[in-house]
Amino acid sequence: MPSSRRFVLSLSLVGLAALGAYAWYANRPPALPPGGARAQAAGVQAVPPAAGTAGAKGAAGAAGGSQGGPVVVETHTVGVRALADDVGAVGSLVSNESVVLRPEVSGRIEAIRFRDGEAVRRGEVLIEFDAAVQRAELQQARASLTLAESNFRRSQDLFSRSFVSRSSLDNARSQLEVARAGVALAQARLARMQIRAPFAGVVGIRSVSPGDFVKDGEAMINLEDIATLKVDFRLPELYLDRVRPGQTVEIASDVLAGERFAATVEAIDPLVDAQGRALRLRASLPNPELRLRPGVFVRVRLILAERADVVMVPEAALVPAPGNTQFVYRVAEGKAQRVEVRTGTRRDAMVEVVEGVQAGEVVVTAGQLKLRDGAAVKLAAGGVARAD
Repeated sequence: MPSSRRFVLSLSLVGLAALGAYAWYANRPPALPPGGARAQAAGVQAVPPAAGTAGAKGAAGAAGGSQGGPVVVETHTVGVRALADDVGAVGSLVSNESVVLRPEVSGRIEAIRFRDGEAVRRGEVLIEFDAAVQRAELQQARASLTLAESNFRRSQDLFSRSFVSRSSLDNARSQLEVARAGVALAQARLARMQIRAPFAGVVGIRSVSPGDFVKDGEAMINLEDIATLKVDFRLPELYLDRVRPGQTVEIASDVLAGERFAATVEAIDPLVDAQGRALRLRASLPNPELRLRPGVFVRVRLILAERADVVMVPEAALVPAPGNTQFVYRVAEGKAQRVEVRTGTRRDAMVEVVEGVQAGEVVVTAGQLKLRDGAAVKLAAGGVARAD
């Protein structure tokens, strides 16, 4: 019995040893090539010689291309163009003439001689009041005038024959003048019973009807002369010495989007607004087709002066620099040259260059972030963009 236990124990030990040997053999690392042990000890993964050599050459080639190759950029040829010095503002349209018609006397409306919104001529009767009393007074005044004229002629005849005194003749003359004044007064009272257009224009929407009793001074209808419009706008006082009558004004309005209208400065208010430190200007705008109306909001562009041969570059060419300065990259002989510039007026994504570059030179408009002074450049597909 003891010999059997020793046999089983020996057999188990042999089996465990065999199992451990098999596990070590299955999990051992692969054999390294010559020099592989040193590479592994240095912490570098060993690769096959052929593959490693090709990868190193590719990496070296890529590094060399990014460091020594030209930078791809987009460019623009600097050009010149005519430029207007201008200033923008906002304003409002005003009628050339505007009035609210009101009666001078109280009365009842007898007739309305116009339609709302129609054009009328100067002197045309718009509203008539009941004038029966005034017509009767005029008739009475004319009768008195006729009698006074007869008395005066009779007195002249009698005075020429020395039948009446000088005082009697003077009295007859005075009565004649009083009668004439009475007729004029009656005519004036009758004329007040009619409302006439003081100028040619377009009437508005009335607020009265025939039969209404209107008090003196009550608003009845507005009349607007809009064949010519006035443009009222304001500018800062620093433009005082640069504005003058006769300058051209460009008008734009959202009412007629995309259209521009030309106006002319007519007057400059001699008084500067002390609150806003602004000048008030008024321009005249022809409106023959009556497309614009008073009260419309407009944007105003006042042209101060015209300049020819102004050097312009795209805004994209400018690169800001410390110290509130700007520069551009100029391309010459395939290399980028950093040039500091001084700018002026901006217009339509273009900038005036007062100093730094000249017409005909080529400047970089895209790719500046990869550039440095003296770097080689290569034009992107499409070549050089020409100046306007």
